Amino acid sequence: MNLREQFEKREHEYFSPYASFSDQTKGRNVYQKPCDMRTEYQRDRDRILHSKSFRRLKGKTQVFLAPEGDHYRNRLTHTLEVSQNARTIAKALHMNEDLAEAIALGHDLGHTPFGHAGERALNQVTPFSFFHEAQSVRVVEVLEKDGKGLNLTWEVLDGISNHSLSSMPHTMEGKIVRLSDKIAYVNSDVDDAIRGGIIRGSDLPELSKKVLGNSLRERLNICIHDVISESKNQHEISMSEEVWNAFMELRTFMNEHVYSHSEAKMEEGKAEHMVQELYSYYVSNPDKLPPEFKKIAESEELNYSKERAACDYVAGMTDQYAIAIYENLMIPKRWDIY
Repeated sequence: MNLREQFEKREHEYFSPYASFSDQTKGRNVYQKPCDMRTEYQRDRDRILHSKSFRRLKGKTQVFLAPEGDHYRNRLTHTLEVSQNARTIAKALHMNEDLAEAIALGHDLGHTPFGHAGERALNQVTPFSFFHEAQSVRVVEVLEKDGKGLNLTWEVLDGISNHSLSSMPHTMEGKIVRLSDKIAYVNSDVDDAIRGGIIRGSDLPELSKKVLGNSLRERLNICIHDVISESKNQHEISMSEEVWNAFMELRTFMNEHVYSHSEAKMEEGKAEHMVQELYSYYVSNPDKLPPEFKKIAESEELNYSKERAACDYVAGMTDQYAIAIYENLMIPKRWDIY
């Protein structure tokens, strides 16, 4: 019995009957011989972790555009926080921690530069709907590894595709990541907004302070403990009504006071314009795309191939790379006669 088989045997001895067992995966689009050391979900986690799109997350906005300071979250630190939340909950509930981690690490790979501002910008101009969940799946299935994709398991793709509140994953691990994502971003955004002076801790809704506490540590601790307590031996992942209502009140407060109309969001209009201008340029000039995206633009098998290629390229940019390309293409350069 090799190491992988030992891990798989241990899963059947330890995991909840509601967990996803590595040796029962629905598999990959392209069959690959099993690894002798790692389970299928461990392989997926490693593939995502070593991908170029994962490394680019460090240069993409989470919520606050170009903040001055080293301690504000970016898309990579958010992803790591989601992963840690998901691992903690999965472990406590005897679910497949490796699957939860793989989904968490991959859930935002399709996010645009400048966070949701870039996502909105592309959704407004592309002839197809653009949502980062679907783009994350496209990244791992089509764009990574020079067009070969990462060939991930069905369960990981399902979790990535359905991590937003508007949809529901089919696995318990996917459901864990779906809720862990919300817990991570609401609480860390509160922390960043207080750090940036946009709100004060005393401004937070009374119900959220009473039920969830007054610090990031307290809020995370109560939310995660509540999920574990409510979901133990259940076939769903949920919070208690009291904690969920307080959490949603906090989320509504953030929508009203931080995510829109706050000083930190004033520059987003410029970011959206930049993203749309870059997209339009590459649709009109597909020959200027890098070779791997030029192939997509020239594909006869895709509808809107030029638009798809331009969208893929721009969506994959980091904030600073998008700014540099925009300046190079759109800003006149100084001409010196001397």
